[in-house]
Amino acid sequence: MKMHFCIPVSQQRPDALGGRYVLYSVYLDGFLFCQVRYSQLHRWNEQLRRVFGNCLPPFPPKYYLAMTASMANVRRDQLEQYLQNLTMDPNVLRSDVFVDFLKQLQLSTFNITAKSTSLDIFLPDGKSIKIEILTSDTAERVLEVASHKIVLCRELLGYFGLFLIRFHKDDKLSVVKKMADFELPYVSLQSSEVENCKVGLRKWYMDPSLDSMLMDCRTAVDLIYLQAIQDIEKEWAKPTQVQREKLTALQKEDNQIKFLELSREVQHYGCLQLDPCTCDYPEPGCLAVVSVGNNEISCHITLPDDQTQDVIFQMNRVKCWQVTFLGTLLDMDGPQQTLNQHLELRFQYSEDSRWQWFVIYTRQAFLLSSCLKKMISEKMVKLAAENPEMQIEVPEQGKSKRNHIQQSQWKNYSNFLLRKSKISIKVAEDDCIFGTIKEEDL
Repeated sequence: MKMHFCIPVSQQRPDALGGRYVLYSVYLDGFLFCQVRYSQLHRWNEQLRRVFGNCLPPFPPKYYLAMTASMANVRRDQLEQYLQNLTMDPNVLRSDVFVDFLKQLQLSTFNITAKSTSLDIFLPDGKSIKIEILTSDTAERVLEVASHKIVLCRELLGYFGLFLIRFHKDDKLSVVKKMADFELPYVSLQSSEVENCKVGLRKWYMDPSLDSMLMDCRTAVDLIYLQAIQDIEKEWAKPTQVQREKLTALQKEDNQIKFLELSREVQHYGCLQLDPCTCDYPEPGCLAVVSVGNNEISCHITLPDDQTQDVIFQMNRVKCWQVTFLGTLLDMDGPQQTLNQHLELRFQYSEDSRWQWFVIYTRQAFLLSSCLKKMISEKMVKLAAENPEMQIEVPEQGKSKRNHIQQSQWKNYSNFLLRKSKISIKVAEDDCIFGTIKEEDL
């Protein structure tokens, strides 16, 4: 699946010879990831082609004459599409030539040198562990180091991830983003413009039944047990009074297995809750609390007259969704241009035998999109297990299994789309996953 790369802005800079060059600001999941020149990307593409041959997406050609403004915009769009399409191949994503280049870009963009340092990793109970890493260590490597320290079984790493988490003064927390495997957690933490952010370790699956895969590892059970307690305390999961009393008794007994079994019956258990946002259903401007997980998007909606309504959108009735990345520049001339972001996620849903668009306006639109992709990926894996001739690529778990996918079984499922914005801040072009599913899209 394509990653949420976009190049919303570029700047002209003077070079050492008196000329000028264009510096592109590359964003990942709505946050500045790196800044890079065309010549750097061109050399990187040549290195990638020596490894992977002609299976790579086309790279924008060189211009030997001065570029006009329209030509510069076309190149920026082409580079954006190149990065998005490049990430569709998990073999490229895991390659040294891909990871090493992006590591250096992240370090140089934020003027951070590669050196030894320590990093606090926050666990679901609010406590932290301190690990020794390099500033140039990727999220994948940092997760391995953290898992070694807490004795988490290595084969279960694919069920967990590192997140950028914001801790609020009122004892609430917000999940800001899931870190990509090639992202540098130290750099992302240092460069984040979001206040009170920490690096947190959380489970990374949306299907609560997958808890069963972790039961043989004591540390894994501890982690999901602590996260279940936290989710209930933060009111992300909403037990009934009877369930709450039983869970409290099991917690006092420290009966983790029974606690988790009962938790799976609790409303919104295993779901990720977004910060309060707005939506256009049943009318524009409604306040909403959105929870996503367990193959559904759940919205607790407050109407303009203060009445409330609970609406559940089942994923098997979602045809497609679109993320729009809009914004205005706050700092036009600074070394790193700052964006005032406005994000929305809209999805097409089948209701009463007709397709309708629903829009959620949230700064966590990219995180919500990642959760939707995760739910679909898990559904695909489950169907593949039930049907042996359907095997798919599962990049999150570091496995590479390719076989034929029977396209006819997916016609009524979902597409993932990234819609071009009508102004300068955008995530571009359609990224189809279902409907006309192809193996190379997974």
